[in-house]
Amino acid sequence: MTQTTNNTRPLGDTGMELSPLGLGTWVIAGRGWQYSWGATDDTDSVAAITHAVNGGVNWIDTAPAYGLGHAEELVGRALAGLPEADRPYVFTKAGLIWADGDDPTGPPRRIMRPESVRAELEGSLRRLRVDHVDLYQVHWPDTGAAFVYGADSRVTDAATPLAEYWQVMADLKREGKVRAIGLSNHDAAQLAEAERVAHVDAIQPPFSALNRSAAGEIAWARANRTGVITYSPLQSGLLTGAFTAERAAALGSDDWRSSHPDFTTGLAANLALVEALRPIAARRAMSVAEVALAWNLAWPGVTGAIVGARTPAQIDDWIGAGARALSVADLAEIAAAIVDTGAGTGPVSSAGASA
Repeated sequence: MTQTTNNTRPLGDTGMELSPLGLGTWVIAGRGWQYSWGATDDTDSVAAITHAVNGGVNWIDTAPAYGLGHAEELVGRALAGLPEADRPYVFTKAGLIWADGDDPTGPPRRIMRPESVRAELEGSLRRLRVDHVDLYQVHWPDTGAAFVYGADSRVTDAATPLAEYWQVMADLKREGKVRAIGLSNHDAAQLAEAERVAHVDAIQPPFSALNRSAAGEIAWARANRTGVITYSPLQSGLLTGAFTAERAAALGSDDWRSSHPDFTTGLAANLALVEALRPIAARRAMSVAEVALAWNLAWPGVTGAIVGARTPAQIDDWIGAGARALSVADLAEIAAAIVDTGAGTGPVSSAGASA
């Protein structure tokens, strides 16, 4: 049995009721791999997971790609220390791997061959110390090529067709190894193709007030009884209210954000939007992070948002957002601020989105 709160939302038609916010584990995976957030403390990380669950978060999102399995191992440690009745739903992914001989500090590969997917799942079950995964997701479309964050990989002849790898996911669900299946980072046309093979239980797109480009995919999900869990709702820390130009300049070379446009060429506009959120936060007695998360959760079709944290204290800054709601006037003010600052991409409100 999984702990729930009174403020839950159905994940499509899976039967799972999710807390509005879930805990993401990318940030706790440590250093030594591509897209690391830098050094972390494992004791703090396990404490953060436990703190989130005790605070009402009833789902955790992870992936074997995060620290070459290290994030999943930490989730497994935390789960082992929780009573069975309090354990959260566990979501993980497949398809982003380093093959034998690959340098983990270089880009991973997008691989969804059937035998690879099954091998990844067995590894995840072992590291997580569970007998099934509640939601198993395809991390990225298979291209058979090296993955570069924020850019399209070159498609090669080695790529597994979507219909083929989605059938494998459906088979795993039928076999009882996973409860539900989902697609992350797939566009609306790919979602429709997958739906013809087996129902898409959930999608996981990037979505925030700064990155609204997945509005069409969210609209597709809403029309197809598909749950939506968004990732990077705080845009990798930019929307926390604590980020500054000075902090961006001080990011270490082992932090992937140090060279990303959001933190370089686009930083000024992004921080201008954050400043526009501060009066709303003050008026509503919320943190800037809570305002950004409440905006995300107000978007029609969104089931929940994934938020990362390295320590229990970081969780306290956002965990209350799941119980807060913005007014129509607040949302209009944020839409106007997006237009004024020119920050981010995509429709400024759900009225401008379509499948």
